[in-house]
Amino acid sequence: MSYPDKINFLELFGNQIKTLRNEKKLSLRELAQLCDIDYSDISKIEKGKRNIQMTTIVELAKGLQVHPQELFNFKIEE
Repeated sequence: MSYPDKINFLELFGNQIKTLRNEKKLSLRELAQLCDIDYSDISKIEKGKRNIQMTTIVELAKGLQVHPQELFNFKIEE
């Protein structure tokens, strides 16, 4: 199994956050209010421009009302 580089992984993770946010029909600002993260930071996370801490993962999961594991439920291209 091959693993993505750091940049690619951050982009895949960010895409998953954006997908979940859109499925919940939340704007960046709405999600930011639900998880106490600045909306500009969420935008950077979704674009793969921000490497985040474990506590941020918990906050995002709380705001999206999903188990933290769901945030990592994306396919890694081989």
